[in-house]
Amino acid sequence: MAGPGSAPSSGKLLARLRAEVRLRHYSWRTERAYAAWVKRYVRYHGMRHPDELGREEIARFLSSLAIEGRVSASTQNQATAALVFLYKRVLRRDPGWLEGIVRAKKPHRLPVVLTREEVRAVLDQLGGRPRLMVMLLYGAGLRLSECLRLRVKDVDLGRGEIVVRGGKGAKDRVTVLPEALRGPLAAHLAEQRRRHRGALQEGRGWGGRVPLPHAFERKSPAAGWEWAWQWVFPAGRDRADRHTGELVRGHLHESALQRVVTLAVRKAGITKRATCHSFRHSFATHLLEDGYDIRTVQELLGHKDVATTMIYTHVLNRGGFGVRSPADRL
Repeated sequence: MAGPGSAPSSGKLLARLRAEVRLRHYSWRTERAYAAWVKRYVRYHGMRHPDELGREEIARFLSSLAIEGRVSASTQNQATAALVFLYKRVLRRDPGWLEGIVRAKKPHRLPVVLTREEVRAVLDQLGGRPRLMVMLLYGAGLRLSECLRLRVKDVDLGRGEIVVRGGKGAKDRVTVLPEALRGPLAAHLAEQRRRHRGALQEGRGWGGRVPLPHAFERKSPAAGWEWAWQWVFPAGRDRADRHTGELVRGHLHESALQRVVTLAVRKAGITKRATCHSFRHSFATHLLEDGYDIRTVQELLGHKDVATTMIYTHVLNRGGFGVRSPADRL
């Protein structure tokens, strides 16, 4: 424990935090978020070591986020989760009082769903790779991160299905590959394979080694150069691997598609606050409108609880609560 008034060794503390996160195979985004919240918490309390702080200091920090920072309930709860993880898993403090920390109540909001005409209007504004990706978001119900992390081996053009690896909750699932996408996706993959082969022959990094999951890289290090493990949507340049520091080929960054979709929605004249995730919401809603069983939709979306899927029954294209307005009978 650091002495009174002394600055903590933040490097060591964050290294321990990251080690505990990776031990539990949490995602990189979770690791990054937890580390950021711990740094912010330490700065808020004048660089005092978290071992010197307790329940009151945590409550004061979280209150400041809500009152002064005016953050959303989900953001405040993420900060709470990070601090609970710090004290329970890293500092090994008694979890009894941690369980009593009040979490912010998240508001119940309906998802933004596009009509079929609006989906077509947005797609009309897109071309090439962005159009292909948005078609996957809408046609397969993928999250943006799932679309970006697709590898060649997970796309089965013959069976018309996509295997989503390590989705939310570290779960794998199988979803549908739209018939309308088989041709365009096959052409896209053929072009990517041509570039990949050319890069390997010339000894260049483009389309070369990609990072592999967990310990598989030690078991089969050559797999990082194999076509099957390549990203379906690779980035345009190599980057340093966050664990080894070696140059690897990453997948396309989320912001690349987010910017294009925002512009396409605006050009299509749509006033809804639609994002990339709205196409996943639209996928689920339109399946239910077509009469598919909610359990089937739950499996395709990868929801743990059917109650999560039930929210789409409230936004079906039938008006409020599926009621026909008496004004329509006049």
